[in-house]
Amino acid sequence: MLLAVGGGAYADLALERELQRSRLAPADRALATELAYGAIRQRLLLDAWLDALGRVPAARQPPRLRWLLHLGLYQLLFSQRVPAAAAVSTTVELAKRGGLGRLAPVANGLLRQLLRRRQGLALEPWCGLPLPEDPAAALALRHSLPPWLAALLLEWLPPERAEVFGRACNRAPALDLRVNPLRASREGVLAALAAAGVAAEPLGGPGLEQGLSLSGRVGDLRQLPGYGDGHWCVQDRSAQRIAPLLDPQPGEQLLDACAAPGGKCTQIAELIGDRGQVWALDRSAKRLQRLERNAARLGLGCIRTLAADATALAALRPEWCGQFHRVLVDAPCSGLGTLARHADARWRLEPAAIGELVDLQRRLLEGVAPLLRPGGVLVYATCTVHPAENGELIDAFLAAHPAWRQQQRQQWWPGEEPGDGFFIARLISPGA
Repeated sequence: MLLAVGGGAYADLALERELQRSRLAPADRALATELAYGAIRQRLLLDAWLDALGRVPAARQPPRLRWLLHLGLYQLLFSQRVPAAAAVSTTVELAKRGGLGRLAPVANGLLRQLLRRRQGLALEPWCGLPLPEDPAAALALRHSLPPWLAALLLEWLPPERAEVFGRACNRAPALDLRVNPLRASREGVLAALAAAGVAAEPLGGPGLEQGLSLSGRVGDLRQLPGYGDGHWCVQDRSAQRIAPLLDPQPGEQLLDACAAPGGKCTQIAELIGDRGQVWALDRSAKRLQRLERNAARLGLGCIRTLAADATALAALRPEWCGQFHRVLVDAPCSGLGTLARHADARWRLEPAAIGELVDLQRRLLEGVAPLLRPGGVLVYATCTVHPAENGELIDAFLAAHPAWRQQQRQQWWPGEEPGDGFFIARLISPGA
């Protein structure tokens, strides 16, 4: 899986493909997931250790050896479940089995050198490494963040809050569910999970009345009670707080302009009791098919799908202008609030892409604004913390449309709020 991601594959798809081929027991699948995602998140720090301990820099190592050493180093630095001796011996054994037999002594010596260097030091995984004097470079190394992002964080936040963000990016995310109140109750789902031996607890706070969080290892979620009957779906607690901000009402015309894969769209349908009409738009017809399957599993009949570009919707469907009571723009974004959830995302994003995303987000707002009724509600949301995609974008929209007004704005930072990082702005269109 690490080899595939190093070659450009997406981490979640690569891991799913390998797990489907394997016969690992549930506990071993969970451990494999932890090690694979952890090694990817910590790539910068693990490379720094390779540079410090080895004769050949990490960037010049053969990929198979580099990722294998990452796996061994990650276990020694981060895993509380794997004894050090086992981490070393299995790494050496994997080197022999993977066609790297002549380099097995190198792997053994490097890992044992790490143990000697860190003996008696604090538990922080960077202890024993020389840290750069530059604060941004040091922050990037400690928390394995892209250097450009670390520099921006120190522009946006005081150092202690940037540190909290960095730690949150490397913490395994919670596994949250949203109960479908049209088919089950939260108490009933909790009882069914408890009977199946799955630990769960209800979430608290605005917008989380149907939320619960699982703990421990749960295996294949599709095998849990209630999945096939549409009693619940998977959705992060932060994402569950977005759709209620629309305050959708039964019988209304509603639009989710960037709907796939459908978590917020199906939540809107649940909030109106499946009475009304929810249009789900996305440029990808294939992703909309996934939304349709999920809506069918949840028993929701009020959702209509349309594969279209929301930036040109007023021209494509002129009869929709002035028709919608509420519109959700869950915009494509840099995803900087979800780095813990998407292990490889921090290494994929380039700073230059931010400008392109901001342009798309601006065009989305301009494209859906004519569709709202007078006094209609537009909720703009992203799962990023970049000001250009969030507050600065909304400020520019309001300056260009002074008749619109802002009713609410909030930024949720990873580590400071439970769940992923999100930004929301609730806007009201001109009129009664």
